[in-house]
Amino acid sequence: MNDRTCIVTRKTAEADDLIRFVVGPDQIVVPDLKRNLPGRGCWVSADRLHVDQAAAKNLFSRGFRARVDVPPELGALVDRLLARSVLGMLGLARKAGAVVFGATKVEDAVRNGTALLVLHAEEAADDGIRKISQARRATVHLGGPAVRAYKLFPEAELGLALGGTNVIHAAVLASDAGAAVQKRMVALDRYRGGSPDDLAMLAALASQDDAAEDWE
Repeated sequence: MNDRTCIVTRKTAEADDLIRFVVGPDQIVVPDLKRNLPGRGCWVSADRLHVDQAAAKNLFSRGFRARVDVPPELGALVDRLLARSVLGMLGLARKAGAVVFGATKVEDAVRNGTALLVLHAEEAADDGIRKISQARRATVHLGGPAVRAYKLFPEAELGLALGGTNVIHAAVLASDAGAAVQKRMVALDRYRGGSPDDLAMLAALASQDDAAEDWE
């Protein structure tokens, strides 16, 4: 089996599209998100569905060619580790001056092209999200970047990571620190199945672009 073949789908993929697992002490399966732990590794497609399937079907024992113990909440453990990584990197980005808070500042960052991605707290009101989404659409139509938006954390967790209170909307700015946040945010979002609202908006933009090309 290829070292980077998902033990569930049996398909090969790039490392960033998979999650590596190793056998830790007492033959317990351990997620290796940084892909730097020693020992033989097993790879699983980087989403909760496939991790849960690998655990439920005892595919890790087959992959490691040995009897191993799988934590009962392995899928949830991976989610927590991914989320912790995102929040930690958000804190570093804030210290580097690569994050702005508040609906007005976020909208401005989107429109002037400095925003790399947008964050909405789970408690964010529809009206506030709608105004920022309009700015994202307008920016794309004017030839600017397509800024992804994520709604993955409650306000309490965002506020703790960003050192603020009542953090409902935030923008991570284009920078090295911002790129590090983006990489981890993409991984968490993919693991949780993607952001339906954001994917729908991007699909709508693509359809509009196709329609414009047809008109031309």
